[in-house]
Amino acid sequence: MYNNMKKYLLGMICVYMCYLTHGIQAIIFTQNMALFAEKWGYDMSTMGSAAYTAGSAAVSAAVAWVGLGKFLSVWIGGEISDRVGRKKMMIGGAILYVACFAGLMMTTSGTVAGILGFLSGVATSGFWDGAGYPAVQEAYPKAPGASLILIKCFVSLSGMVYPLLVVATNNLAANIMIPLVMSAACVVLAVIAPFVYDDQKKERARAEGGSNAAADEIAAAKARMKQPSSMLVKFVVMFYAFLCMGIMYGAQQYIKRFGITNCGVSEMQAAGMSTMYTLGSIVAVLFWAVMMAKLNWNPLKVILVDSVMTVIALLMVLFIHQVAIIYVAVVLVGFGAAGGALQTGLSVVQLFNPGPKGRNTGIYYTFMGIASYLVPVLASRLTIVSGEAAAVYTLMLLMVAFGVLEILSALFLVGQHKKIFGTNPLA
Repeated sequence: MYNNMKKYLLGMICVYMCYLTHGIQAIIFTQNMALFAEKWGYDMSTMGSAAYTAGSAAVSAAVAWVGLGKFLSVWIGGEISDRVGRKKMMIGGAILYVACFAGLMMTTSGTVAGILGFLSGVATSGFWDGAGYPAVQEAYPKAPGASLILIKCFVSLSGMVYPLLVVATNNLAANIMIPLVMSAACVVLAVIAPFVYDDQKKERARAEGGSNAAADEIAAAKARMKQPSSMLVKFVVMFYAFLCMGIMYGAQQYIKRFGITNCGVSEMQAAGMSTMYTLGSIVAVLFWAVMMAKLNWNPLKVILVDSVMTVIALLMVLFIHQVAIIYVAVVLVGFGAAGGALQTGLSVVQLFNPGPKGRNTGIYYTFMGIASYLVPVLASRLTIVSGEAAAVYTLMLLMVAFGVLEILSALFLVGQHKKIFGTNPLA
């Protein structure tokens, strides 16, 4: 096991570097909202003005295009990854990232920026999610949940540092150049790194009729089940991705705006909210990685704890508008909603529905993509109708509702786990 992990360590580093870059891509529009809007021709000098509202809505629309790209591509990305291998998909996504950031650097059109956002969504979910998530599980099969949750660690790391760089530089060109250079590094790593699945695929091609490691793993997982999962169970484990992404995406994109418009904090304090949110997610990633890898915690126990913590923390943010309390609450939101909950949910999918990892990832992330598209569309529409302050407040309430549904979903799956596997996942 050690030698296998050592051999494919560069492949894991490649995936983690790609998601370090994705951590910036995911928030680049909202963290540079005023700068992008001004570049596209909107007057952002007066907050609350009609021009300012129109600019904010244009940025939310661009974010929605990112989500649409993720939604339309992720379902097929996993299937293609299972067919052509992980390396080609990682290289393709990295090249597309380079093109998208270069385009954002040059364009002065919100429409073109939306198209580039769409392509970056395709690069993330159509290429990277369907290949990168399976790749790290295959490189470290001893603790696949821990290897998955570390992806979130790297997403969170860039999400913690980048908002502060945005405030410090206040220079859109510099803020785009950072992920552009990182994307170029991803291309190089993807080209030179080895991947487990690709090597196994080559070995099977050389020796037809040989053992299929992936098929053997799926068969062993099914053998542990006393009865197969029902269609309802399979739907719930996939629908969890929608709920989790709705909360995570909403908090990631709009918690800074909520602080400014509803809590009366300054721009720097609001950037600090984004950083504290990401800090909470990093602490959670490290904590849960230990709990799952070393103490063998069931991923269902993890998502139940995360869901309860998320609801409590969101209610604190909504109703207690003291800066110190808000910072504490935002850390807890980051811990519960963005500390690898989405990645842990993918482990739950594989638990209840053993199958090709690329395919399962594609289906799971399709549900995620629906949320990443609908949330910014809703934000854009609400901003036009009711103004930015009311829009982000409504989104926070929606996230609380999603959190309650997460808790109910987790409790349902705990009961199903007892029936299907004969054990209590909370023990």
